[in-house]
Amino acid sequence: MPKVNQSAARSTHRDPFLSALGGRVRTLRARNGLTRKALALRAGVSERHLANLESGQGNASVMLLRQLALALRTSIGELVGESGAAADPARTGRIALIGLRGAGKSTLGRMLADDLRVPFVELDREVERVAGCDVGEIHSLYGPAAFRRYELRALEATVETHPRAVVAAGGGIVTEGTSYHLLRARCYTVWLRATPDEHMKRVVAQGDLRPMAGHAEAMDDLKRILASREADYAKADFAFDTGGKPLAEAYLALREGLQSRMHYAT
Repeated sequence: MPKVNQSAARSTHRDPFLSALGGRVRTLRARNGLTRKALALRAGVSERHLANLESGQGNASVMLLRQLALALRTSIGELVGESGAAADPARTGRIALIGLRGAGKSTLGRMLADDLRVPFVELDREVERVAGCDVGEIHSLYGPAAFRRYELRALEATVETHPRAVVAAGGGIVTEGTSYHLLRARCYTVWLRATPDEHMKRVVAQGDLRPMAGHAEAMDDLKRILASREADYAKADFAFDTGGKPLAEAYLALREGLQSRMHYAT
């Protein structure tokens, strides 16, 4: 009988869990713009160990996963492909709208909440209530890390208080692993999409003329932010394009899409 090459056999019969884990680490590393060497340095692990893990051949301890999650600004749940919170069987009672500013979260959210006869919750307003000051002050006085802590507390309070609601989440919630996992576990998430031009026009229409002072630079920043978050937004249960539609038409299409997916009677 011919001898079996044990290493070749292992490479062709890799554990599916480890292969998927390696793929997620590679994806998250690329999303953060890190080389393998840079991630290894940031996480405090050997580059060889990381290479084995990414190829689906390395055993991952809990401590290693924790170090990688911190370095990649995510959670262990994201790395292993599970939600950071147990899925709520009643989560479809809460619809959470995500997307960049100008996507229509507040306007469409209020209309949907009125139709469903449920509370409408703007998460940023809940953050302000928890913190005792407005969002701008939180960022200027305490920094973005403090804002994310307040955001998580506000989200936890919202899902515990409201068995049914429409929630408009902040555009950056997808960058905070713990909060975004909780949002997806406890709510039915809807990504409201639009082109960068449409986002900009809607922000200006809301009365914020600041982007126009440096329009080209602001547009470049907007495109960069949208590109960097697109993979995270795409994890939503439902993606709905609000572009090129009058408000009434966009709302009817959104409601119809939700009805077909969630069997809502509005």
